Amino acid sequence: MKKNTFKVIVSLLLAVVLTTGLLAGCASTPAQTESPAAAETPAQTEAPAAEAPAEETPAAEEEAAPAESAEPATPLEKIQQSGKLVVGTEAQYPPYEFKDLDASFTGCDMWLAQQIADSLGVELEVVDMAFDGIIPAVQSGQVDIGIAAFTKTPDRAEVIDFSDLYETSNQLLIVKTGNADLYSNKEALAGQKVGAQKGTIQSQLIQSALPDSELFELEKYPALALEVQNGNIAGLVVDQAVGESLVATSDGGLEVANFTFTAEEASFGKACIIAKGNESFVEAVNTVIDQVTSDGSYQKAYDEAVALAASMGL
Repeated sequence: MKKNTFKVIVSLLLAVVLTTGLLAGCASTPAQTESPAAAETPAQTEAPAAEAPAEETPAAEEEAAPAESAEPATPLEKIQQSGKLVVGTEAQYPPYEFKDLDASFTGCDMWLAQQIADSLGVELEVVDMAFDGIIPAVQSGQVDIGIAAFTKTPDRAEVIDFSDLYETSNQLLIVKTGNADLYSNKEALAGQKVGAQKGTIQSQLIQSALPDSELFELEKYPALALEVQNGNIAGLVVDQAVGESLVATSDGGLEVANFTFTAEEASFGKACIIAKGNESFVEAVNTVIDQVTSDGSYQKAYDEAVALAASMGL
């Protein structure tokens, strides 16, 4: 009886111990399951907030895209946007381009430049420079157009574009008074110095039509005329209008030689020069040239420029 009672008591104690252990184990389970949930919840709620700025980036890129893909303005559009037409010239070549008594640019070429600027609805700005620097200035964009009695030639056409012709002129040989008959043919000019403005078609003409003469170049025609009058060179080759003006203002020191170039050698057409690839600008200039040559207004401007230059002793 006592043994059985003892076994019962031991069994009850073991049962109590096991029950207590199980209850302790069950109490620890919620703490283990709640910990991962608590750690994951903030991460899940913060992730969308962190990704929001990234969703705005494509919209910003799309807004910037049109500006990057915009086509650059054409030279003609740039002129119109700037509100001015910049013309390169050499303003010591009356009656084409020179300065009046107020030191303002004038001459029939400058009149033409003003007509082009007016047709484009912009102001005219004239840049005076050495003649042989005008083509490089047009090519580099320093000036928009060159207007300086440029002769249209195949060699120049390789590096620059020309407008339509607005005038055709002949070339004269200007000599010291008394030498008109002395230098009446190419043989008489053989071995002699013949002058021309540096970088002009007249320089090329001397080399091609007077191969036995020596080319003498200076920057300005007044200086060349002085060389002729002083007997340092036999003569100078120049456009007819300019040559006649030099003679008229030389106080009897110069005259036109009894010498003529053939039409094939020296009947040159004058045109404006524009950088290559500017078709719309060339077309706009040609429209003006066609108008002023067909209605006679360019010829009128030429005659007025000749008279003004003569009155100024140019």
